[in-house]
This record gives sequence, structure tokens and C-alpha cells, in this order.
Amino acid sequence: MMKRENAISWDECFMRMAHVIADRSKDPNTQAGAVVANQKNVVVGLGYNGWPRGIETDELPWDREGKLSETKYAYVVHAEENAVYNSNARTEGCKLYCTLFPCNECSKTIIQNGIVEIIFESDKYHDDDVWIASRRLLDLAGVKYRQYKSVWAK
Repeated sequence: MMKRENAISWDECFMRMAHVIADRSKDPNTQAGAVVANQKNVVVGLGYNGWPRGIETDELPWDREGKLSETKYAYVVHAEENAVYNSNARTEGCKLYCTLFPCNECSKTIIQNGIVEIIFESDKYHDDDVWIASRRLLDLAGVKYRQYKSVWAK
């Protein structure tokens, strides 16, 4: 008997996982997911965008416009950060798979925790200042990044 030839790649596997964990998000507009995998392709962390631990879904605003303190942006923890915070092992030398290209704040967390490569799916905010700053940080720190289009994505 011959081995199966059509198994999915690690990139496809981890990107699918990022999409699955994104479905945990309570955000009515954006559901983002992230997976941290080590050099042996073992998952060490998962995350999705949401409130910090212990804060209930309806205790803070999900609004996208208005004063900062009245929008989700002042409170939400991004998927990439949560994947690092939820890691059960060191993330140094790991790869991060994420449904959205990370913002500048997430990139600082990624850099500080020694993640060496980012595989992202969507780069829809590419030209916004926050994401220009993000790429600048990642480039200066030598963190590689590349876009991956999942064959399974929604």
C-alpha cells in the first residue's frame, strides 16, 4: 500500500486552525485567529481577538467609531498577542500563523518573544500607518513574514 499523497501542508494546517480559533471571537465585526508553532511543527499557543481574561462580553463597547475609550480598540486583546500569552512553551524561534497581518503593537509582542516568522492571510490594512509601522519594526528586527492564501478559507 502506498502512502497518501494529498495531505495538507503545515501552512494549510495551521492556517485552518487559526480560522477555527477565530470563531471563538465575540467581536461582531472582526474575527481574528492566531497559532504559534515551534520548529517541530507543534502548536504551543492559540489566540483570538477578545477582552482580557475575566471581562464579560457585554461589559465593554464593541463600537468602532467615537472616542477611543468608547470603542473596542482601547480594550481588545488581539489574536496574535493572545496566542503568545496563551503559549504553554517558550515562543523563541517559533512561527506565528494569523488570519490578519499583525498591527504594530502585536509586532512588538512578536519581536520581544522571539518569534522568527509570521505567516498571515489577509493584509487588508496594508497602507494604514499602524501596519506601515508594523512592517518597519518587523524588518528592523529581522522577523520574516509572508502571505499565505488558504485553500480552505472562508
